[in-house]
Amino acid sequence: MTPAPRLKLAPHARLRFDRFSGRWMLLAPERGLLLNGTAAAMVRKLDGEHTEAEVVAALERACPPPERPLVASDVRRFLAALLERRLVETVP
Repeated sequence: MTPAPRLKLAPHARLRFDRFSGRWMLLAPERGLLLNGTAAAMVRKLDGEHTEAEVVAALERACPPPERPLVASDVRRFLAALLERRLVETVP
C-alpha cells in the first residue's frame, strides 16, 4: 500500500499576516487570498509533514462536534482548490 502524500505550500506561495486587516493571507505571484481562521489554521499545517487526512483531523478536533462534518468537507474542498491552483503540492 502506498502511503498518502504529504502536502506543502508551493515554493512560490507564502503565508503572511496582514497587519492592516489583522488576518492571514496566502500570497502568490499576481494573486492573494484573504483567509478566515479555519483556512489559516489549515494552511499552517501544509508544511510537508502532514497528509490531507491529518490536516482534516487536526481541524476537526479544534471545533465543536456538531460542526466537524462541515469543517471536514470544507477543508477537503479548499485543499482541492489550492492543489488545482498549484498553490499546494504533494510530497511523496
